[in-house]
Amino acid sequence: MAESRRRTLDVRRRAVAAGVTAIAVVGGGIALWLTVADNTAYPDAAWERVVLGGDCHCADGSEFAIWDRLADPTRVVLFLNGGGVCWDETSCAFTSAGPPGESDFYAWNQQSDGPGDNFDEEGIFDFNNGSNPFVDYSFIYVAGCTGDAHLGSASQTYSDTLTVEHNGYTNGTAALDRLAEHYPDAAQVVVIGKTAGSIAAPLYGGLAADRLPDAQVTVFGAQSGAWPDHPDFNLEILDTTWGAYDAMPGWAVEGLAARQWGVPTFWSQAGLHHPDLVLSRFDFAYDPHAAVEITGWESGDPTNLDPVPNSDELAVIDANEEAIEATGVTVHSYTAPGEGHGLFEFEDFYRIEVNGIQLVDWLGDLTTGDPPADVHCDDCT
Repeated sequence: MAESRRRTLDVRRRAVAAGVTAIAVVGGGIALWLTVADNTAYPDAAWERVVLGGDCHCADGSEFAIWDRLADPTRVVLFLNGGGVCWDETSCAFTSAGPPGESDFYAWNQQSDGPGDNFDEEGIFDFNNGSNPFVDYSFIYVAGCTGDAHLGSASQTYSDTLTVEHNGYTNGTAALDRLAEHYPDAAQVVVIGKTAGSIAAPLYGGLAADRLPDAQVTVFGAQSGAWPDHPDFNLEILDTTWGAYDAMPGWAVEGLAARQWGVPTFWSQAGLHHPDLVLSRFDFAYDPHAAVEITGWESGDPTNLDPVPNSDELAVIDANEEAIEATGVTVHSYTAPGEGHGLFEFEDFYRIEVNGIQLVDWLGDLTTGDPPADVHCDDCT
């Protein structure tokens, strides 16, 4: 109780210092911080859409753009959005079930994808919230529109009428080049990956450190901890379908054949290449949407997008982290209970608290001081 009280007072002091005008605390021992800052050091910062030419394009060949928000030029977030994944004629079809350019499986162009369109200045994109650990950071927002988790480098003809450009790695590294060019004095770079975007986040952390060797680079990947290291998936999808294995720099695949190069190894390869990288992840213990795409490589029915029956998602998450750390690479982790899914674009970003530690406080410590201890739910249901 005393420790909880000290934490509450500490957060309140920081909130007041940041100009917070409203704090709501509810009973039952759970604090839901609804904080609104009345000032920021960069009140005029705005999103700028930047079309990246050259070889950059979305899955249907349409133009590819990033969104850049200039605030503090010495602290920059590279935000890798999700966008879904695909690898066959059905999942990669250019159909729209809802927003234009998006199917049930993935976004195949950018008609509906941007920080303003999607998030309406909520969650991590609320730059007037004094509790936001990235409130004054510059942002480069990279949309996923190629169905390959920002990893692909291949053109695939799935039928006579469907050719898909899995071009995510070309697009993503062009965004990294812009970051290095426009923020050459960046002292802190935080690579944040959301859902499918978090799959490639550690690799992009290593690539960012290659380009900006004097910067402290932190990686925060959210909601892909349950993706397995399955040899068939590694070969058939990552290598053959997406062309990712051959596109990577040498350090990313060093010592690994294509069948051995799975999603958990992205973390260990990046950490071994750049020992100063701060690597971290977040997962809900039983997110029903976190790994539905790879049901064909787990037990259960591979023909739909339902959660895998009889699969213990939390056990996979914990085993993956253990395998990564067995290579000598540290992954700082925050595991929350339940079946949540959305994080960055919702106010839950500020409300999540496990074992008395708020996620936003944990992230603040991760990026500004000594990395905090892991947070793991006790009762994770």
